[in-house]
Amino acid sequence: MVTDNAPQSATGLLRGTPVVAGVVYGPVQVVRTDLDPAAVAAFAAGPQPEGDDAIAAYDAAVDKVAAGFLARSEAAHGSAAEVLAASGKLTRDRGLRTMVRKNIADGHSLLEAIDAAVGHFAEMFAKMGGLMAERVTDLHDIRKRIIAHLIGVSEPGIPVPEVPSVLVAEDLAPADSAGLRPELVAALVMEKGGATSHTAIIARQLAIPCIVGVAGALGLPAGQRVLVDGAAGIIDPAAEPQDAERKVAASIAEREAQEKWTGPATTADGAPVKLLANVADPASAEKAAKTPVEGVGLFRTELAFLKSTEEPSVAEQADLYEGVLRPFVEAGAFHVVTRTLDAGSDKPIAYATIEGEENPALGVRGYRLTYDKPGLLDHQLDALKIAGERVGIQPWVMAPMIATPDEARDFAKKAHDRGLKAGVMIEIPSAALLADRIVEQVDFLSIGTNDLTQYTMAADRMATDLAHLTDPWQPAVLQLVAMTAAAGKRADKPVGVCGEAAADPLLACVLVGMGITSLSMAAASVKAVGAQLSRVTFDQCVKAAEVTVDMISPANAREAARAVLID
Repeated sequence: MVTDNAPQSATGLLRGTPVVAGVVYGPVQVVRTDLDPAAVAAFAAGPQPEGDDAIAAYDAAVDKVAAGFLARSEAAHGSAAEVLAASGKLTRDRGLRTMVRKNIADGHSLLEAIDAAVGHFAEMFAKMGGLMAERVTDLHDIRKRIIAHLIGVSEPGIPVPEVPSVLVAEDLAPADSAGLRPELVAALVMEKGGATSHTAIIARQLAIPCIVGVAGALGLPAGQRVLVDGAAGIIDPAAEPQDAERKVAASIAEREAQEKWTGPATTADGAPVKLLANVADPASAEKAAKTPVEGVGLFRTELAFLKSTEEPSVAEQADLYEGVLRPFVEAGAFHVVTRTLDAGSDKPIAYATIEGEENPALGVRGYRLTYDKPGLLDHQLDALKIAGERVGIQPWVMAPMIATPDEARDFAKKAHDRGLKAGVMIEIPSAALLADRIVEQVDFLSIGTNDLTQYTMAADRMATDLAHLTDPWQPAVLQLVAMTAAAGKRADKPVGVCGEAAADPLLACVLVGMGITSLSMAAASVKAVGAQLSRVTFDQCVKAAEVTVDMISPANAREAARAVLID
């Protein structure tokens, strides 16, 4: 079967899932981050530490690896700092150490014990799906770094290119992707990974053109100059140099125009579009408030509590929420949407998540946590009310993983009782199908395209082999988005999008044409989306939406949209 991300032998082009737009022409640098087999074999053939000596050697190596992650985290910012800190925490995981100790006690050598322990947890994470499945890459990266210290070689990593290059790899671990230097990494081409992988997240933050899920990418010869079109998801190894340089020049001019865009967002004929930021804590809120956004479309409250072993008090939560609200109020942006705890599945929180679920992605997560723990939601809403009173605004709040109109009604009552604007996330197909009934219960809707795509296509959004299915341009997903937008229009209530789809400038135009009233994204993506909207009319957006939903594949949908909006 040929999929959208399969290599196209007829033209010599390689195709994948676009992540960050931009056109680059440069030499390929193939990245393989495996340990030197000879060095590993030489260590394994020599005298091996045993018992307590072995676990002491393991602990010493872990300390060095974790310290390295911490140092890089402190030097990084935003998403890069978050993923590096998470890797440092995973390196010191007690369960992993316990498994290594057990394997040593069972007679395995130290390297065998580490391999077996990592293999055990990697298999477990893969079965859990979601972001936990992505931690498999992190685990194998940690394993290689620990072994490197044990055998006395440097930790594996990406060699620094001598000239700006197109970095080609199977996938990148967080420590590698977070340490990328945009002045030398002109573009990223990954054989694996999806639109929400660590590599994709960091590429957006650093504004490095990026394409993921490119089958056959590692077959590109090192040093060969290739044309990378991050918007179209195409790598052309046979591009004519003059034509390639012309396209690169046009891309640079477009980026320069984007940087001059200052908002507020409208189409070329004046139709307003509210562009909002996704934030996780007061620090990211302060940074986003300085960009041309009109507020926050998604405040992910759970990200501030991932390391908490006990539920924060109402007072502690109120202080946190005030820290997110205040920068936008001071900037004159009063629209701030907070999402209640989206714990569970790929975001386990010690005091909230149910352990041992067979299929956590379809289990008790998000709003479903309130079934047995209603206090979690009550405390969040109480804290948000206090924070709103302190800064003088009426906060908007929405619940994730809403599946039925009854759930929407019950949540809305709790929020309204506290004087809050109530909305729900549309990320389950049942909610999209019943959007007309659900919107009757609330003040607004917000579509989470990441989960909506995952559940619509029955494909784990972190499964690298299924990246072509979890593409937000899938026509089935776009049809559900269009249905939800139409329901909001009939009820005269706002409908936003806060998934990765909102950060795609081309898809943003399609969403506006469907009737979406606000788009929320990483702050780094706002100018590109705003600039693109300013170049097209509202009628063009409507036409692009109409032709896109009639397509049979993501590639066809992109091409149809480009024909209306750009070509």
